[in-house]
Amino acid sequence: MSLEHAAVNGRPEPQRAQWTYREVADELRARIRSGALRAGQRMPTQAQLADDFGVERSAVRQALRILQSEHLLANVSKGSPATVAENPQSVFRGPGAPPQPTMVGLAPRVTAAFQQQDVEIDALCLTSVSLTLAMGEPLRQIHAGRMKPAKVRVRVLMPSRDIDLAFPAPAAALEAEQEAALGGRLRRHWLAQRNAQGQVLKHNLTALRTTHGMDVHVEFRALPFTPPVKLYLLNGNEALFAYYTLSRRGEQLDHERVDVYDATGVQQMLFAFEQGAGLRDTTFVEQSHLWFNSLWNTISTDLTLIGP
Repeated sequence: MSLEHAAVNGRPEPQRAQWTYREVADELRARIRSGALRAGQRMPTQAQLADDFGVERSAVRQALRILQSEHLLANVSKGSPATVAENPQSVFRGPGAPPQPTMVGLAPRVTAAFQQQDVEIDALCLTSVSLTLAMGEPLRQIHAGRMKPAKVRVRVLMPSRDIDLAFPAPAAALEAEQEAALGGRLRRHWLAQRNAQGQVLKHNLTALRTTHGMDVHVEFRALPFTPPVKLYLLNGNEALFAYYTLSRRGEQLDHERVDVYDATGVQQMLFAFEQGAGLRDTTFVEQSHLWFNSLWNTISTDLTLIGP
């Protein structure tokens, strides 16, 4: 790794088999969001970035163009290194913030939420996959000694194991008996994913009690319906909202490929609302908290993350 790049980022590149240009863009965006790459700072050259990420320069150029289109970088060209925009944080926040795919928009905001002493995160979702993935960066920074919140409170609402899910659902026309059998297999597949992701999320967070002496509480409750949206509430200040948009796709299920109607949660477009960023945003944040708490305190039930 070049000395210049090490100085810019303050940490070595994570090792992995192969980065895509979108993953390079995601990583650089996260550094801009966290402040590791500061406003007005010159980026490493395209050659240095290509070497550090282990990709071709064409992939670096595509990643930089994405960040330029998001107004996070300026002076992107072949001749000289790009620079971080003068006010990159404004791109991520406020009423003018553009919607982004869930894993692009959620991870940096969760990381920012962990910079507070008291962290409170509420989530309503289908499986908690996106939230579990988004926790990776703040957990890494905690273990690296760059963050140390005193308290962490996480509450998650997910569908109950006892309901008939609206999705995922069989997409092909089948006999009633076949449809019921396939529906049961899809439900078991979803339940295994829900339980596994929830267990990983809870384990990774509650482990901070032992490793860092933090006051950590993680709770799950079950909903009697399939949520058509996902919602993340961060520190009482931000509400992040996305629709579960269904599409027909092939799913590998018990060594068989079947057609299902389902949504890929990490790719759904996430809309951000911030307290104090205008009446519209403030009202949305407040109403989202009221809605979440009403579900939590009324019709939700205990959720068990084990069993078929």
